[in-house]
Amino acid sequence: MIDTEDFIARAAISNTLAVHSQGVDRADRNLLASAYHPDATVDYGFFAGPAATLVDILAQAQKSALPTLHRTSNCWIRVDGTTATSESYVIAYVEEAELHRWVFGRYLDRHECRDGNWRIAHRSYVLDGNSNRPSTVVRADPPTDLSHYVPAGAKGAADPGRALLALHLASQKGTRMTTTPDRDAALDAALAKAEIHDLCMAYARGVDRADEALLASIFTNDSTVISGVVNGSGSDFARDITAFVRENLEMCFHSVANEWTDVRGDDAVGEHYVIAQMVQAGTEVLTGGRYIDRYVRRDGRWLIQSRTFVADWSHSHPSTMERDGFYEALTNRGCFGPADPVYAHWAA
Repeated sequence: MIDTEDFIARAAISNTLAVHSQGVDRADRNLLASAYHPDATVDYGFFAGPAATLVDILAQAQKSALPTLHRTSNCWIRVDGTTATSESYVIAYVEEAELHRWVFGRYLDRHECRDGNWRIAHRSYVLDGNSNRPSTVVRADPPTDLSHYVPAGAKGAADPGRALLALHLASQKGTRMTTTPDRDAALDAALAKAEIHDLCMAYARGVDRADEALLASIFTNDSTVISGVVNGSGSDFARDITAFVRENLEMCFHSVANEWTDVRGDDAVGEHYVIAQMVQAGTEVLTGGRYIDRYVRRDGRWLIQSRTFVADWSHSHPSTMERDGFYEALTNRGCFGPADPVYAHWAA
């Protein structure tokens, strides 16, 4: 049984796991180091020893590297007082000049809570598999039409997501809640994180099922959305993106992971990793990036006030999607609109 203290701890630990990936992918040594206790240790195979040494190795290697994405999901956390054990799956996207790699593995972590802060005390990395293919990465020049502009991810201070998060944090009214030892504030932050998670899940379903009503319900009336396909208010986005999906795409699939949320009273900011797969006019487009968000709590309900998609990479090639042969017996198929199986499932 999960009690209240476990729930609070799990919310803090999942944030720490997300911070680790953020630190690696942005080549941010300080951010990466903040995921570990000062005396933490690691075992990555190629290096076993103080976590601080690994932090230096990774941060230095990432500074000159092409974009990476460390996507942490499947987080299974067991809490025992002020210590915890976790297993989480990680997909690492690593880009080279003519090659892109997908590395599949797991983090086996021990965590400790010290002075109200949950951090990693020891991490072992387990490699499970990998995929290595010629690169089809697409990096177009920024559009001159700003109605379809999205910022492109970068390393260090050049990353636009970093600037957006700093802007959102500076505008928050409350005091920092996520690492405070105050139990009531920590519980409020954990509950807020759970509700914000549901907003992100609703966003993915709303776009993928072309559900305008669901999408419109998760934004404030004064919201803004920068997605590239549609830039505008939340209501404009809900109307126009669902029309675009229905009229132009064969399928659409948004997978969200590595969720980091900082709650301060009735304000919160978040960064969430996303991989989106789309098929349009015989072409598959696979895109990786991040949602940089600001949330507000109004009348007791959390809503998205600002969402900006930061694009880290994109691959495009002729579609290989099949519906017969190997896949013919899989007769439960996703679709746009209320005929998709999820609506009957949810109603039941």
